[in-house]
Amino acid sequence: MSPHTIAALVGTRRRDALVAQLSNSTSDTATVIAPFTGLPLHKLPVSSADDVQDAAASARRAQHAWKAAGFAHRRRVLLRAHDLLLERREELLDLLQTESGKTRGQAFEEVFQAASVTRYYALSAQRVLATKRRRAGIPLLMTTRVSYSPKQLIGVVTPWNYPIALGTMDVVPALAAGSAVIQKIDNQGALAMLATREAYIDAGVPAEVWPIVTGPGSVIGNAVVDSCDYICFTGSTPTGTSVGERAAGRLIGASLELGGKNPLIVLGDADPAKAAVDAVYACFASMGQLCVSIERIYVHESIAEEFTREFAARVGALTQTAALDYTGDVGSLTSEAQLARVQAHVDDAVEKGATVLAGGVARPDLGPYFFAPTVLTNVTNSMKCYAEETFGPVVAIATVATDAEAIDRANDTEFGLNASIFGGSIAHARRLADRLDAGSVNINEGYRGSFSSVDAPMGGMKHSGLGRRNGPEGILRFVQSRTVSQSNGILQLPRTGAEFAVMAGLMVTLLSVLKVLRRR
Repeated sequence: MSPHTIAALVGTRRRDALVAQLSNSTSDTATVIAPFTGLPLHKLPVSSADDVQDAAASARRAQHAWKAAGFAHRRRVLLRAHDLLLERREELLDLLQTESGKTRGQAFEEVFQAASVTRYYALSAQRVLATKRRRAGIPLLMTTRVSYSPKQLIGVVTPWNYPIALGTMDVVPALAAGSAVIQKIDNQGALAMLATREAYIDAGVPAEVWPIVTGPGSVIGNAVVDSCDYICFTGSTPTGTSVGERAAGRLIGASLELGGKNPLIVLGDADPAKAAVDAVYACFASMGQLCVSIERIYVHESIAEEFTREFAARVGALTQTAALDYTGDVGSLTSEAQLARVQAHVDDAVEKGATVLAGGVARPDLGPYFFAPTVLTNVTNSMKCYAEETFGPVVAIATVATDAEAIDRANDTEFGLNASIFGGSIAHARRLADRLDAGSVNINEGYRGSFSSVDAPMGGMKHSGLGRRNGPEGILRFVQSRTVSQSNGILQLPRTGAEFAVMAGLMVTLLSVLKVLRRR
């Protein structure tokens, strides 16, 4: 893609309209690079810590009216936003490709996810957060109900790799609950996220309820944590750990989606050819720059030779391009830093004895950050790519003799975000899925089954994170529960020693009866 094409896609007037949404009072800017060319795309205004404080204060004031508007109003607004996302999808796809270097198909996954999560919370928020009756401590004598009140201001820190999808998966349920949101976006995905926010504002979300800030995490990210009542963070495990510690110091909650070293198990009863086709997408979608993509494959020895041969051939045949259409299978890495990390992992593995079955080299003929999707074997624990997250288009294949060995090797990691099992027997795969230490497990699919299931919780175990997004769990993060219990006046509870002496036997009998009746 030529510099002229990029300039045409993100014209000055349109860029200025998008960045005008930012909470920014400084003259500081950051240069954003177009991955397909390595050339400057635009200069992004940078916020200050004072901007964060001002935006947070304004959002808190605006939240009162947003909460008071009620569920029905918020449902109508979010459903209009759903429609606008779909109407404006071509521009969103252009922006995503231009800023991230991903293919149009993988950009489409983001828009699809954003629309899905918006529709889901628009239609489910009131049901999930409705006041509900709970069993009272003493049935008949007492009545207990639980209600929910939105936390006033939610902080959201989103990454560059899936800015629209991961941003909306945190922002939308907060808005649906009646909270305000202050969001720190990554420079590399800023225009796509700002265009997405614009759709929600045009649908009726007050701009003050959802301010967006930019800048270095050490300054702006920390200021967001310090300004909010709950923080959502997506990124690396070291940074996420620091975010969680900072939140704990303020006694606020946090949900953290962090790193992964995700395994795929190919069982002996799998169809090797079909498994190979599906595994290629699981590994190389968005050039592996996806927290739930596969970096390790464990294939049963009975089909290992056929699977590996087919897999390497499929990887070698992938169409790698910068085209802004659906002709590409894989695109570019997003930055020079990503390219350097991938190259370092591959070079280290080769130097220490790994075998390259496909790829293994940069593709400067296609663009500055292109790297050929890479398949390795003979990877050992002395290599960086063995246990460290590469976050790029590199996968290691190993052979296993038994299901038990596959499970043990899959679980042998500090991470536990996503895992996959490919096999012929679904029942068999399900039994093994229960033994995997991962927050999501996909059977005969890499990640899209769980990722797209917006009614089900998503998150990690071990060092892959804390808390869950999506499903009822995803909106319950943003509310405080309140228990209200009342005496029904049928019988006075004991208050004095004498009254306890009379009532104790009756209360013991009540407990015994409830047990017999299996009443909670």
